[in-house]
Amino acid sequence: MIVTPITDGIVIDHITCGKAMELYKILNLDELDCTIAILRNVQSQKLGRKDIIKIDRVLDLNYDVISCIDPGITVNIIKDGKLLKRKHLELPERIEGIFKCKNPRCITSVEHELPQVFKLTDRETRVYSCEYCETPVKKK
Repeated sequence: MIVTPITDGIVIDHITCGKAMELYKILNLDELDCTIAILRNVQSQKLGRKDIIKIDRVLDLNYDVISCIDPGITVNIIKDGKLLKRKHLELPERIEGIFKCKNPRCITSVEHELPQVFKLTDRETRVYSCEYCETPVKKK
């Protein structure tokens, strides 16, 4: 299989095997009118197996969304066929608009204009808690 190099675009690398399609959907990549390659189950020395997404365009990405799906991801920005910038992602301390609080008594269940804000309460188990009612949400 031959996948050509990107001249200008983004390579999302070191995705945990099997999570590329989840990222594709959450980032709404299906709405783009450029070439996108999804490589699944690629051999990796670091991970054993990994997924890769190549986007043939430079665009703004929500790094918080990406790191919540998989905090070990690397985002590479390619310009004129060369690596311009490499960003190693980590779990954000605070996220907004990614999760929805499951507590029916939470103020966000009644006041719909309030943002859904969660803070990282346990980095090791990847648990976020609602900033308003402290209901936990565990991201697998």
